Amino acid sequence: MTALTGPRTPLRIIPVPGTGAEDVVVDDAGMVWTGTGDGSIFRVRPDGNRVDRVAHTGGRPLGLELLPDGRLLVADAHEGLLAVERDTGRVERLLDTVDGSRMVFCNNAAVAANGDIWFSDSSTRYPIERWRDDFVQHTCTGRLLCRRVDGTVEVVLDGLAFANGVALAPDESWVAVAETGRRTVVRLWLGGERAGQRELLCADLPGYPDNIALGSDGLLWVTIASPLDPVVELLQHRAPLVLRKAATRLPEALQPQPKRTARVQAYDASGTLVHDVDADPTAYHMVTGVREHDGAVWLGSLVEPAVAVVDAG
Repeated sequence: MTALTGPRTPLRIIPVPGTGAEDVVVDDAGMVWTGTGDGSIFRVRPDGNRVDRVAHTGGRPLGLELLPDGRLLVADAHEGLLAVERDTGRVERLLDTVDGSRMVFCNNAAVAANGDIWFSDSSTRYPIERWRDDFVQHTCTGRLLCRRVDGTVEVVLDGLAFANGVALAPDESWVAVAETGRRTVVRLWLGGERAGQRELLCADLPGYPDNIALGSDGLLWVTIASPLDPVVELLQHRAPLVLRKAATRLPEALQPQPKRTARVQAYDASGTLVHDVDADPTAYHMVTGVREHDGAVWLGSLVEPAVAVVDAG
């Protein structure tokens, strides 16, 4: 393993006028895009000198990607898959139902060169406002789906423990999805002799992964939103369902809380850890979005009113 940056690396933080800049993506002009809890989509100059509100989804934008036609793909927790025109802010709904039922928690996506959209639905029971319920109760109702360019939709994997970030291999030979509840990244082979085979690309992560993304370096970048929590592990894997449900009915202040951390890791195609960026969480924490672009690692957070960047040089 080679360290991209040292332990407790300071971050450059760029505020945005909205809380919860959950994910980030960098376009071909180097502009950084993010979405916040009030439904806004922002375009951020990489020097931080200008932040423009471009669109409003009417929901809660999470994962962001670029579509082949130049539009911004938004995985919106409430509204489903949306396509946003980056110049006008016009929003088109691509998908909000699967097999006649509305999605409960659309979360993240990856886009193939032909326009196919691979995306996650974290839970079929609980919406984003009750993510702790699904996480602690360990419902394992998450799904990985694919919306083909012709509009047809297929459930590719189900039974996932809080399906989260999604990424495609550089050659699109496999798709990966993070299982937050199991601290793993699952890989499904799409082509070649192993097509259809499912395996663990990453296992026993040091905390709970959120979004994942393929970097311009060809590596799979994985966020660690919170370190491993022994209480959560005990509830998920040892406690009966009645106790897990009881824990989520406690006042929020008494429930297990994400610990402050600002950490992302990068893995190669064999699952070998290449980079481990453990940044200073004092002013920025709970990293849920990551995008490596030309040597800089951009970060988003479910709770912070800002994006952040590690300038790796």
